[in-house]
Amino acid sequence: MKGIVFTEFLELVEDKFGLEMVDRIISSSELASDGIYTSVGTYSFSEMLQLLQHLSENTGISIDNLLLVYAEHFFSVIEKSYPGLLATYKDPIEMISSIENHIHVEVRKIYPDAELPTFEVIEKTKDHLVMDYTSSRAMHHFGLGLMNKTFEHFNSTATIELEKIKEDGTQVRFVINRN
Repeated sequence: MKGIVFTEFLELVEDKFGLEMVDRIISSSELASDGIYTSVGTYSFSEMLQLLQHLSENTGISIDNLLLVYAEHFFSVIEKSYPGLLATYKDPIEMISSIENHIHVEVRKIYPDAELPTFEVIEKTKDHLVMDYTSSRAMHHFGLGLMNKTFEHFNSTATIELEKIKEDGTQVRFVINRN
């Protein structure tokens, strides 16, 4: 997992819960990196799982809800760092439906060894989108949060439902209907 995911996560934890919480979740975890991350480094996904689990235990907030909040934070990073990418699109459904064939292609140019989830468009109209998400990491709530912020970015709203295709969350269907 790319380091930017870790550095931004720890920045969010510090902003929302304080530096003591950052220290607490790092010291509670068994991290090969010792909790020292660079945005361009690559780290084990198990480290992120430990950090999320310990933050959840310390805050009483579910991992799914933490991933939603983190996605909102991460979207603001995308807005600041890659405004040209967002400017390519004029519509949230167009942007979300292009994750696999455009956005992830651009991410791989910056981070060639990034391990990204796959998104397959099943159905698409101007106000409706069905996509299947597949990832061994089961971070679909992170994807959900990014989708929510995408609609907000375009001053639009939608109802987004998750349907687990596999119970462990490694394959999920997103059903999006613009309001």
